[in-house]
Amino acid sequence: MCVSCTESILLWGPSADPPIVSVRNALAEAGSHVIFLDQRAVGDTEVELVVGTSVEGLLRAGRESFDLAAVKAVYLRPHEKREPPGVASAGEHSKLWRHAEAVEDILLSWAELTPALVLNRPSDMAANGSKPYQASWIESLGFLIPDTLITTDPDAALEFWRQHDRVIYKSISGIRSIISRLTPEHRHRFHHIASCPTQFQEYVPGTEYRVHVVGEEVFACKVISDADDYRYTTQRVDIQPCDIPTDIATRCRMLARSMNLLLAGFDLRCTPEGQWYCFEVNPSPGFTCFERVTGQPIAKAVARLLAFGHQNSAATAEDFPASWASAASDHTGGVNIASAT
Repeated sequence: MCVSCTESILLWGPSADPPIVSVRNALAEAGSHVIFLDQRAVGDTEVELVVGTSVEGLLRAGRESFDLAAVKAVYLRPHEKREPPGVASAGEHSKLWRHAEAVEDILLSWAELTPALVLNRPSDMAANGSKPYQASWIESLGFLIPDTLITTDPDAALEFWRQHDRVIYKSISGIRSIISRLTPEHRHRFHHIASCPTQFQEYVPGTEYRVHVVGEEVFACKVISDADDYRYTTQRVDIQPCDIPTDIATRCRMLARSMNLLLAGFDLRCTPEGQWYCFEVNPSPGFTCFERVTGQPIAKAVARLLAFGHQNSAATAEDFPASWASAASDHTGGVNIASAT
């Protein structure tokens, strides 16, 4: 068996995943040596991992084999393990399902341990699994966050609605959900809250911004839409490349650094009064829809980061101006939790 030991960049995800496709093309244009591990071909994938004084491993994809110690950088975009052809239909107790699960577990473990540059390590992306935890982190670095209630108490939810008048609700976890505004039609469904912890937030008026941070590079765009969630609307959405205040761009960089995220997408909103809110930080952003309409070279920036690395270390508390924390502490919002008794 011939094992490739050429210094390489590993991309892992489905072959049709738009960010994977875009970054793969950018790396090819730059002449980088790339190993593409197609998650859809998991049945033909084998991986071995040995951890001792060093981290060693062997990856076999089809007829090719690769030394994982030769991988200098990794871009992770795996989808649910049940998505590859045949896995879901085979069932949880099938050999294929167990194999897909083992491949995913080993590769994610390797991604945690390898000295290679990783976009992004699973543990560093974990904060996205709890929106309340992430929101507290965001607020600690000086961004404003909406006044928030997480509750199983219908009465508490109604009182929050009365207090703020305009309220939206969305998922607490990292699983994507459609952001929706409360309307009178929702009242007859409030009793369901008792068995489903729900996150309510005050509606924040203003202009939406999407900001991508790639290493130290910042790509900002303005999103003009009347929809509560522009990702899921039939209404017109206008996305324009733009500049944002230097202080806000720096804050995005520093927040990404504090989370050890070399690649991140920020959902921001600027109110008519000039206050900047951050709703969430996506540690694996699907940036291609923004790149396509703005022409911003985000995939090329990701390719450069993978090819040449990143020098800055994780941020510490001393890196942040004291004014950022005081700005957040002056805000009356925050995350509140109420349960039915």
